[in-house]
Amino acid sequence: MDPATNPYESDELLQQYLVFHYASGPEQFPYALGGADALDFPRRCAQEGLDLSKLPAGARALDLGCAVGRSSFELARVCGEVIGIDYSQAFIDAGNRLVAEGRHPATRLDEGSVTTKLVVEVDAQIERSRVRFEQGDAQHLRDDIGQFDCIIACNLICRLPEPLRLLQRLPELLKPGGQLFITTPFTWLETYTPPENWLGDGAQDSFAGLRRALEPHFKLDARWDMPFLIREHARKFQYSIAQASRWFRA
Repeated sequence: MDPATNPYESDELLQQYLVFHYASGPEQFPYALGGADALDFPRRCAQEGLDLSKLPAGARALDLGCAVGRSSFELARVCGEVIGIDYSQAFIDAGNRLVAEGRHPATRLDEGSVTTKLVVEVDAQIERSRVRFEQGDAQHLRDDIGQFDCIIACNLICRLPEPLRLLQRLPELLKPGGQLFITTPFTWLETYTPPENWLGDGAQDSFAGLRRALEPHFKLDARWDMPFLIREHARKFQYSIAQASRWFRA
């Protein structure tokens, strides 16, 4: 996708994702109704997606499609080095500001032109110096990026023009015995991915296509559903259910 037309470079989506990643539950969803189960998705990806007990001390982690970085910071609780990569320069700039300052202003849309000014923060217990953010294309990662003990790619696969290009690169990026965690709602859109590149024979069975791409280099460890909630304004939310899967490098 042309960076000039990439919606993820817009201030509207930057603010939406800062709220999605860092705002408190009541700030995002102030209702005693269904939906709260889908909050804190970026934190849950880092803390529940990997089997943290099996990570080596000082593990090296890669967060692909990191957006504004909440999962990257959460990984830094247990990993010695975390690299977060996203295609959006606006998202990466926000992540680097959070590394430097620990906080970032955010604007929450409430109704019409009514907004609320927030300041979102990284937990003070997290060593922010363990995290580095860089702009990059997950399909064309730099050659010298090295190998990792764990890789997460949350809601990224169905936003890539050529998802197989990334999936086929993963074996060389992950150390033997390392962990891979992927979430995706498999929302295939021609805007992002040509139909001939949809996994699973044109998305007839996307998970089967994902599995074919990863085996035999990876062994499936667990598969489950993970809801997530993105606030558009006070009375409109995107409630989606991502398919989550954890894999171990053979």
